[in-house]
Amino acid sequence: MILSMSKKPPSQKTNFVTTIDVSKADRLIRDLKAQGFEISTPQYTIFCAKKKGISCTLYESGKLMVQGKEMASFIEFYLEPEILKDFAFSYGHLNIDTTGHIGIDEAGKGDFFGPLCIAGVFAEGEGITKLSSLGVRDSKNISDKEIHKIAAKIRAQYPYHIVRINPSKYNEIYPQFGNLNKMLAWGHATTIEALASKTGCNEVIIDKFANESVVTTALHRKNLKIKLQQRVRAESDLVVAAASILARDAFLSGLENLRKQFQLDLPKGATAVVIKAGKDFVKQHSKEQLPQVCKMHFKTIDAVL
Repeated sequence: MILSMSKKPPSQKTNFVTTIDVSKADRLIRDLKAQGFEISTPQYTIFCAKKKGISCTLYESGKLMVQGKEMASFIEFYLEPEILKDFAFSYGHLNIDTTGHIGIDEAGKGDFFGPLCIAGVFAEGEGITKLSSLGVRDSKNISDKEIHKIAAKIRAQYPYHIVRINPSKYNEIYPQFGNLNKMLAWGHATTIEALASKTGCNEVIIDKFANESVVTTALHRKNLKIKLQQRVRAESDLVVAAASILARDAFLSGLENLRKQFQLDLPKGATAVVIKAGKDFVKQHSKEQLPQVCKMHFKTIDAVL
């Protein structure tokens, strides 16, 4: 295991204390008001902010205390990346093994519009620890705007490889695989092959998405000798989390390119809003153009047409 939990992960804690520069108080107050906190000024404090399930108090000494059952997400998604620029709360409970390894993850497999993207990152030693200071965590918990910023930092500092299969190519090659998991396995194997060749590393962790044999078969076809770990919720590994950010960034960029090309909003996911957008696309560009923007084997296509 690359990461192992302590006996009491932070999600079970009910208070968090740190020290900040009091010059940040004005920004904190503005941000907390925008998040629905009510602000008061008890004695010896600069402010106390409260809303259901959480309170945040900044004392004149600079001590900042956060309490309540809802505090974990507040700290992870706002306080650490925006104010503290430190991720001791989110990752302090993890025992990080700095053995070099490759992490792989994907984005776009559940989205009707846009590409399918598989990304890999290699990190070792202090480089693994450093990922947390860049804001790396599971991409599903990061805003699109922040995804682009963190992805740029990862690409500048770490070996990586991205396979982006745009819809036109996706629809062309999908019949060769017959199902999405086999296509994903090919994408994973291709990414692993590229990074193993670049770095000489054969230790790989991926987010498990199918029967383990699906990926191992794809690796065997490429004659790759890899020590592979397939984990459920593998994004808890910092290197896999970095890969998830690059994959998400590639998907978002690919989707935005299609929006600009066809001058139409193409939503994420496969919801009723997506179906409406598909119908609008057909009206403006014809059903023959659909393979340029969407994954044609999705059942969503029946509702669109």
